[in-house]
Amino acid sequence: MIVFRLGRIRTPQGPGMVLLLPFIDSFQRVDLRTRAFNVPPCKLASKDGAVLSVGADVQFRIWDPVLSVMTVKDLNTATRMTAQNAMTKALLKRPLREIQMEKLKISDQLLLEINDVTRAWGLEVDRMELAVEAVLQPPQDSPAGPGLDSPLQQLALYFLRGGMSSVAGGTLHPGPDKETPEKDTLEMVNEVELPAHHGVGPSSKQPVAEGLLTALQPYLSEALVNQVGACYQFNVILPSGTQNTYFLDLTSGQGRVGCGVPDGIPDVVAEMAEADLRALLCRELWPLGAYMSGRLKVKGDLSVAMKLEAVLRALK
Repeated sequence: MIVFRLGRIRTPQGPGMVLLLPFIDSFQRVDLRTRAFNVPPCKLASKDGAVLSVGADVQFRIWDPVLSVMTVKDLNTATRMTAQNAMTKALLKRPLREIQMEKLKISDQLLLEINDVTRAWGLEVDRMELAVEAVLQPPQDSPAGPGLDSPLQQLALYFLRGGMSSVAGGTLHPGPDKETPEKDTLEMVNEVELPAHHGVGPSSKQPVAEGLLTALQPYLSEALVNQVGACYQFNVILPSGTQNTYFLDLTSGQGRVGCGVPDGIPDVVAEMAEADLRALLCRELWPLGAYMSGRLKVKGDLSVAMKLEAVLRALK
């Protein structure tokens, strides 16, 4: 028991019987037993772009009751916030694999960092253990890049092939013996440079989003329809500021994708920029990461919107 006599703190009293002077003494009880709390699971992004749900279990005790009363007003809240902030800062600097493999080592480092702060409050953390609840999004940057025959290349070449054929009239030299190698060379031209030099032609007027979404059709299947079972409407904002509407219907048959609004009422209406849609279809961005960063705006059931990840995984 911490006793204040006329506002002045006295030597800690107890345990046992303590005599107090009425109207002169005030007191505050301090529990010196070991206590515990848990840091509720929160969503964190690791160094390699993975999104995971991580919590922690913390055990602590008060070793100096006078400091615990004099330095901090709400000791439990302050300790909880300190533990959560230390955990967040530590995990943001580490890749997912290191977090999973070295949880004990990270927990020991967090224990030292938290105690550096809480010892000045008369409190000591005895134990801290990280708990990785779930990996909500896999790492976005893999050590090896996609192969030349991956769906990423197929999607890009599907759209670019038409635009490059129109450019070929001004860049290819006549002759059947040079046709094949020069096409291969033209397929690697940066698509950003094409509209600057050749702004005419039907393929140059086609938005990137329309070409990439149309290329999804071969990957749709009845199995994907059974897994997702939802209809999506995409409001894509083009670089010019205009907005185009596309749909992805995975409610019947093998699924359909096209330009315009779907026949029925969509389950989810997603709004995003054309560059973000391209990154999404090329698996450089995942639905959950896009939503958390504000690059994807969703109207409708968020859990249904996250089923788009199954569509992206079908591009493997």
